[in-house]
Amino acid sequence: MDYLALYVTLKLAVVTTAFLMFIAAPVAYLLAYCRFTGKSLVEALLYLPMALPPTVIGFYLIIIMGPKGFVGKAWGFLTGESLLFTFIGITIASTIYSIPFAVQPMKAAFSKIDRRLLEAAYVLGLSKRATFFRVIIPNSINGIAAAAVLVFLHSIGAFGVLLMVGGSIPGKTKVASIAIYEAVEMMNYQTAGMIALSFIPISYAFLLLVNKLNEGMQK
Repeated sequence: MDYLALYVTLKLAVVTTAFLMFIAAPVAYLLAYCRFTGKSLVEALLYLPMALPPTVIGFYLIIIMGPKGFVGKAWGFLTGESLLFTFIGITIASTIYSIPFAVQPMKAAFSKIDRRLLEAAYVLGLSKRATFFRVIIPNSINGIAAAAVLVFLHSIGAFGVLLMVGGSIPGKTKVASIAIYEAVEMMNYQTAGMIALSFIPISYAFLLLVNKLNEGMQK
C-alpha cells in the first residue's frame, strides 16, 4: 500500500482544515450578522466551488497560480519558485475547493444563537470582537466542529483539482485518491483496494461524529 500517499493526504487534510477554521469563522460571522451591499453576490461566490466541476476549478487555479498568473508571479518574485506542483499549491487548491464546507455550517451555527445573548453582552460592555470570542464561539462549538469534520472529509477525497494543480509527485503532491486512480490504471487492483478500504472506516467514523454534532445543534 502507498503509505506515502496516505501521509500526504492526511497532512493536506489537517493543514486545510486548520487554515479554513481560522479564516472561515470571521467570514461566517459577517454573513450571519452583517448587512452590506452585494452580500448575496459574495455568498454565492463563496459557495461556487460546490457547483463547479473540480476540473473547472483546477483549470482556473492553473491560470492564476501559473508563471503568468498574478498569484504565480507574486510567489515566483518572493521565492523564486513555481507554485504549481508543490504541497503549498495543492493546499491552496484544497482550501478554495473546501471553503463552502467550512462557511455554511459555521454560518448556520452562528445564526442559531439567541440574539438576546448578544444584546446582553453589548449591554455589559463587551465589544463585538470580545462578544465573538466569548459568546458566539463558545455557543457554536458543535457547528464549528461539524465544519472541521466536513472540510477534513472533503479534503481527503479531493481528486481532480489536486491532480491538475499538483500532478502526482510521490511524497509531495501525490494523494491517496490519485494513488488509487494510478493503481487502477495499471490494473493493480490489490493496491487500489487496500488504499480505498482505508478510507471507509475513517469516513464512516467522521460521518457518525457529524451526525452527533448535528443532533447536539438541534437540541
